[in-house]
Amino acid sequence: MSASVRSVPETDAQSNGHLLSVKHLVKHFPVTRGALIRRHAGWVRAVDDVSFNIEAGETLGLVGESGCGKTTTGNAVMQLEAPTSGEVVFEGKTITSLKRDEQRRARRRMQMIFQDPYGSLNPRMSVGKIIEEPMMVHKLYESRQDRRDRVQEILELVGLSRTQASRYPHEFSGGQRQRIATARSLAVEPSFIVCDEPVSALDVSIQAQIINLLQDLQQRLGVAYLFIAHDLKVVRHISHRVAVMYLGKLVEVTNSDTLYERPLHPYTRALLSAVPVADPVVEAKRERIILPGDVPSPVNPPSACRFHPRCPWAQERCKTEEPLLAETGDGHAVACHFWREIEDSGGVPPVSAAEALRGGEARGG
Repeated sequence: MSASVRSVPETDAQSNGHLLSVKHLVKHFPVTRGALIRRHAGWVRAVDDVSFNIEAGETLGLVGESGCGKTTTGNAVMQLEAPTSGEVVFEGKTITSLKRDEQRRARRRMQMIFQDPYGSLNPRMSVGKIIEEPMMVHKLYESRQDRRDRVQEILELVGLSRTQASRYPHEFSGGQRQRIATARSLAVEPSFIVCDEPVSALDVSIQAQIINLLQDLQQRLGVAYLFIAHDLKVVRHISHRVAVMYLGKLVEVTNSDTLYERPLHPYTRALLSAVPVADPVVEAKRERIILPGDVPSPVNPPSACRFHPRCPWAQERCKTEEPLLAETGDGHAVACHFWREIEDSGGVPPVSAAEALRGGEARGG
């Protein structure tokens, strides 16, 4: 897979402002306890003050460990989960403040491809009906024949045959079902699609086919993606920019090539060190960063920097002062107090994993 960053076509939406702007997005879920009498026992801080922009025709990759809040972010952007606070501005409209009917109209231009190609399609509906349904919901095309013609065009667009419109989901492979899900998302001519780990349930060879399909559709239609994944190789192949998420917060955002060549946040460095290299000689010699401990609970996240209990570079400041996501230059943003020192050191941790697990108690602030 190529790692090059593709140029983004210039459009009116891009030149006049962001296609999508997420501002200080927060999503907390209540925690209750008790078998008979349910009592409030805290909050799951799934997404905590997340902000990012996506331009027309661009792909932003959102990566992180399972449970870090990636899918919740996508759901909140799509209003499938009502945000606790924050704004989502799409094509100049603040959709978080719209009424339900207005949100539905705005959502025509915002679609979603789900992770599970088996569970996201209605097994009782033919492929043609599955793709036609959103057209009917949004009252597109004047006649049934017009909709059917459009269904056949979309099937060919995603690499399927027109004759397959009468078949049912169980008759297709996993990769074909994800093509059908992609076709359904394109039925209402969106300008933005949230792709929630769309290839994680597929074989590696099929993953490449779906990624290539998404790239081809982007070049043809100018659609923008929020591409959610945990596979850094897949994200590098498809994304123009990448946002790294840890425990509900963004810790680094930059150009795709820059992230892989010059990662600044210690968590990003650890993630990249775990990605296998095809060259066995290089793979045998390279040093991996093993993070101590487990990801803390989002119910009771660490104070200040949420990564500090596992960070080999952590100091006292990290325990008392939260690092803000700030620009370092050339569109590169990182949330770390000591990113300069980390870069100057070549990424070599100053302490062992055991010391990091103790929170760096052996060192002063």
